[in-house]
Amino acid sequence: MDAGNPLQQLLLRGLGTTTLVAERLRGVSQQWVSSGRLDPNQASALVEDVLKALRGETPELEEQMERNLERNRDHFLQDLGVASQKEVDELRGRIDRLEQQLRKSESREI
Repeated sequence: MDAGNPLQQLLLRGLGTTTLVAERLRGVSQQWVSSGRLDPNQASALVEDVLKALRGETPELEEQMERNLERNRDHFLQDLGVASQKEVDELRGRIDRLEQQLRKSESREI
């Protein structure tokens, strides 16, 4: 490992951490199977789910996090007083209707 390459160090440490977590999780799940707290199918599913999450292979979780992020962003902008796209569109519609009414009333006066 090149001590001068922080990206390489980070990558190798991340891989080591992932491997350590996987080993520990397998050990704990086997203990739970031995003690009867978990059946073998549940244990293997648990290990696989956690490893998928560590590898970033959980699109459902990512979608949920994205929805939460969008909702938090919308609330933040609302707290700042920034209008939503829907509100801007409604205001444009109202302005258009008012302009039409004004043109009609001006054309009647002439």
